[in-house]
Amino acid sequence: MRAPREAQAARGVALAARDANTASVTTASRRACLSRIATFFALTAAAPYAHALGITTTAPDPDALTTQQSAAFRAWFTRIVDQQMRRGPTPRWTQRDCAGLVRFAVGETLRMHDSKWLRANGMTGLADTSSLPPELQLSASQRTIANRWTQIDGSTGAYASAIALIQRNSRFVSKDVNQALPGDLLFFDQGDDQHLMIWLERYIAYHTGTVTPTDTGLRAVAVSDLMQWKDSRWQPLDGNPNFVGVSRLDFLTP
Repeated sequence: MRAPREAQAARGVALAARDANTASVTTASRRACLSRIATFFALTAAAPYAHALGITTTAPDPDALTTQQSAAFRAWFTRIVDQQMRRGPTPRWTQRDCAGLVRFAVGETLRMHDSKWLRANGMTGLADTSSLPPELQLSASQRTIANRWTQIDGSTGAYASAIALIQRNSRFVSKDVNQALPGDLLFFDQGDDQHLMIWLERYIAYHTGTVTPTDTGLRAVAVSDLMQWKDSRWQPLDGNPNFVGVSRLDFLTP
């Protein structure tokens, strides 16, 4: 009977050793697993931060105007706005408000300025035709830019509000109007009301509500006068919280 007891004892020692080894392996496995989990969550938590710090690039807009095209665009755009100021709104311009003036001028600028267009816009006089800007050389797709304004909700169409023109179709330049180029937009936010003005270098043009039946709603003011405007909410100064700043249509270069 002694031998079996010794054998049983030996088996007991072997089993104990096996269990201890199994426990050791299990503990090591659990530690490795926990380590992998901890590493995974650490990497997951760090990933958004690392991505946020990374430099992202976007493909250039194939319809963006070149520097030369942009210069010609500015010349036509400011000329068309100036024409509206001097001779009154053309019947071709139907949506008459501050954003409507911008949309109209952009649309007319992107058209072919042939003799038919000149007649429709009252530019057939010798003084007009002798001082016309160089014609814009654009692709067929570039000529449709004015039909593809981006709305606040991301959709596109021929209409865009003043705030959509700034937030979704322009890029911020500066709160210093000395950085503005002809055709840039000055944006004012009065809370419930937003307003656009167009920088024409020599003066600033905009459309406001009509006051009398014969009022066109068009206004022109010298830059120096606007800087000292009696209602400080409309002064284009860095210290004016209602002045958002100068913006530039995002298809222009620079």
